[in-house]
Amino acid sequence: MKIVTQVKLIPEADQAAALSATLHAVNGAANWVSGVAFDHGVPREYELRKYTYGELKDRGLGAQAAQHTIKKVCDAYTTLRANMRAGNLGKPGSKRRRKAESKPIAFRPEAAHPFDDRCLSWQYDAQTVSIWTTAGRLKNVRFVCSPDALKTLREHRKGEADLIERDGVFYLVAVCEIPEAAPYEPKRFIGVDLGIANIAITSTGYQAAGRGLNRHRKRQLDLRAKLQAKGTQSAKRRLKNRRRKEARHATNQNHIISKKIVTEAERTSSGIALEDLGGIRQRVRLRKPQRIILHSWAFYQLGQFLEYKARRAGVPLAYVDPAYTSQECADCHHIDKKNRVDQALFICRSYGGVAHADRNASRNIAARGEAAWTAGRESRVPATP
Repeated sequence: MKIVTQVKLIPEADQAAALSATLHAVNGAANWVSGVAFDHGVPREYELRKYTYGELKDRGLGAQAAQHTIKKVCDAYTTLRANMRAGNLGKPGSKRRRKAESKPIAFRPEAAHPFDDRCLSWQYDAQTVSIWTTAGRLKNVRFVCSPDALKTLREHRKGEADLIERDGVFYLVAVCEIPEAAPYEPKRFIGVDLGIANIAITSTGYQAAGRGLNRHRKRQLDLRAKLQAKGTQSAKRRLKNRRRKEARHATNQNHIISKKIVTEAERTSSGIALEDLGGIRQRVRLRKPQRIILHSWAFYQLGQFLEYKARRAGVPLAYVDPAYTSQECADCHHIDKKNRVDQALFICRSYGGVAHADRNASRNIAARGEAAWTAGRESRVPATP
């Protein structure tokens, strides 16, 4: 299983200048390569190398840096084509799709650039790195990270690392190959219902209320609106300093929630059942004030955190169809839209049972997860006559 580990670089002033100049140089070169690729109909990587490699070397890029620049451009166009096929940029002929198709892909001056083991070496005991730059090889560039991250890097780092500059701070994001634990046979399944009023509710009783997070988001939204309306230089500096603050807070909450759920499942030898919420933003129709809440909540991120933490711990994970989980009674399985009285109250119209709506949905998800797990183990081979 591949995960990424991020470390923060603490370069000296001259080292920081060299790192910044390197990122600007390779991303400027990537923009030039992107233009060449666009003009030639985005050829394959080998053909694009014939058009661009010599010029990149003349610009001062090393052999590996030139190869990575070409590959980065090819990967960007591959991603663009995949998004077009998936319809993520709209239908053919739409304004957004025409805009994406009509010009070469552009890279920001501080965009990430990959470094392999020929361009980057790690000294874990000293917590330093040696890295290639356009000004020559930089040695003894210090980095800091948590003890767990350092242990992960020392034991499992494999492959490339990306150099990123964010608000004047440099980071290395390294790929680590983590061995997966063998999944055990679950005694039961824990259903996880994801929502906005309650971020996550499990069938075992754990509840991660969304009130605090939603209040934090509302405060951040109001503060951004106030600063944007003010428009002074100090307000703009304040806006710049607060960028990504809300996203970092939400990411931290998702890590905490997913860790608690996976830990509980591992402790009780249970599996985890999740709703397959792919495409929910396209399917759901809401009023404008509710769209802000829906589109600012990281459904996909929390699901990804649950998935990789479960795989790392060997906890079985099953995705189930979310249809009617909020309208179906977990006891008698009667489905009726009127069963869901309001956001929090569920009253079965068949036998009169009363329950918390999200808790009832999580029990339905748990039952579907167990059924899916059992169906996956059953043999489909016809019996021998």
